[in-house]
Amino acid sequence: MATILREADVNSGSLYHFFPTKESLLIGVLERYQRLLRPIVMDPVEKVTDDPIGRVFVLLDWYRSGMLRAQCKLGCPIGNLALELADNHPDVRRLADANFIGWTEAVKQWLIDAGDRLPSHINRGELAQMVLNTMEGGIMQSRARGEVAPFDAAVRQLRHYFDYLERDAKGAPPDATRQPKRSNRSRRSRRRT
Repeated sequence: MATILREADVNSGSLYHFFPTKESLLIGVLERYQRLLRPIVMDPVEKVTDDPIGRVFVLLDWYRSGMLRAQCKLGCPIGNLALELADNHPDVRRLADANFIGWTEAVKQWLIDAGDRLPSHINRGELAQMVLNTMEGGIMQSRARGEVAPFDAAVRQLRHYFDYLERDAKGAPPDATRQPKRSNRSRRSRRRT
């Protein structure tokens, strides 16, 4: 609390007037994160590109940049709170989940906006959840390792999956970019059987 008071440049009476407990302060922080999700995170990403699938990767790059600035030391604030406090604080759990839901709903809308670039059978909400899991898992592992390599690997695989989905939506074979060449020997052996 002393660090918060010093960084906010307020006295303890003012802080405790608005936030009588540490939990009430934490709830205030999570509510603020919910309100700022669009203007601080999603709206700037949408200004970078009109491509709805491209937005997913601009968003992930935004988180990567934050990790680099923090030298992989801080992690995702919502993810950290969910891991450290949610079990013993039901309101923290509810608000952490609400923050994640707000995030996935924004990504889900981008995926809906992608229209027929993605196969119709793909559940856009579950795919948005997969994007969140990639981001959160990549951040957590990068924090543990102290470098962004785990995050980059996770995002690279997600990019491959989106490429696969886009090929599938076009009706191309799933591995259209990597059709193995058959050797003469394998053709000959098939003729014999």
